Amino acid sequence: MAVIEQLITKDFALYNSDCIEVIKDMPKESLDLSIYSPPFGGLYQYTSANEDLSNSLDYKQFFEHYNFVVEQLARITKAGRMTCVHCMDVPKGMDKGYHDFPGDIIRQHEYYGFNYWARFAIWKEPLRVAIRTRSKGLMHKQIVKDSGLCGNAGADYLLVFKKKGENKEPINNPLGLQKYCGEREMPSGLSKYIDWKDPKTNKRAHWIWQQYASSFWDDIRINNVLPYREARDSEEEKHIHPLQLDVIERCVLMWSKEGEKVLSPFAGVGSEVYGALINKRKGIGIELKPSYYRQMIKNVKEAKNHKLMDKLIEE
Repeated sequence: MAVIEQLITKDFALYNSDCIEVIKDMPKESLDLSIYSPPFGGLYQYTSANEDLSNSLDYKQFFEHYNFVVEQLARITKAGRMTCVHCMDVPKGMDKGYHDFPGDIIRQHEYYGFNYWARFAIWKEPLRVAIRTRSKGLMHKQIVKDSGLCGNAGADYLLVFKKKGENKEPINNPLGLQKYCGEREMPSGLSKYIDWKDPKTNKRAHWIWQQYASSFWDDIRINNVLPYREARDSEEEKHIHPLQLDVIERCVLMWSKEGEKVLSPFAGVGSEVYGALINKRKGIGIELKPSYYRQMIKNVKEAKNHKLMDKLIEE
């Protein structure tokens, strides 16, 4: 499969294609950061295309296919730079437990030359998950009936991998982190530290870093996502909630600098590209499904004036 459509500007490049076809032609060690959610190991099917990882026959075949993606990401990522993978534990089926999907992703990346660097757990509200998934293991009546079938709402995970080798260009933040992306109310009195010149005494920057450095992110705004409903096809089985912009922006702010390139090989409706652009980075998005690609174009074009996210937060 070649590139079906593309839209390239000085700030972003968007492709309707199989991601492997695009990234195999990218120069070695040319990428500063990648952020993405891969299809979740057989959990959902988005298209019937052979190139679609979600169309794998089983969990094992998914990783055989995903190997090609990780191998290419290892090739194009600069030494000492990060790739961030959003994932979750994947159910095996009725009353069979879970695959350790994050663990298998970790072992795969280590094989291709990445160091496992960090894992962040992203909290999910149990009632919301119960309503969305209709899991009887999350229903209170199941506790009454037989708690041996009860579980938990699980968590999303952000896995961070660092390519082996020396990073030749430090990701420096001379004033510390200046932007907080989350729902927690910042303590009063910290606004005076905006653009504070001494990072050692910048209490605002220190507070932001304390939120980001926590291994448990319970302040992610669950509905702070880009529009995606219009991108759904009528025959589509399901659509996972797009990755929250708070998660994406934290990755962008911590592990890249202004002007650097951020890639999403499974771009969906363009969330990672959008998050890169509104923080003055360059975005590269690759999406196989045409309806998602078309929605990505709409969303990414809105990043120029940044009005879309403000509207979403108000709603």
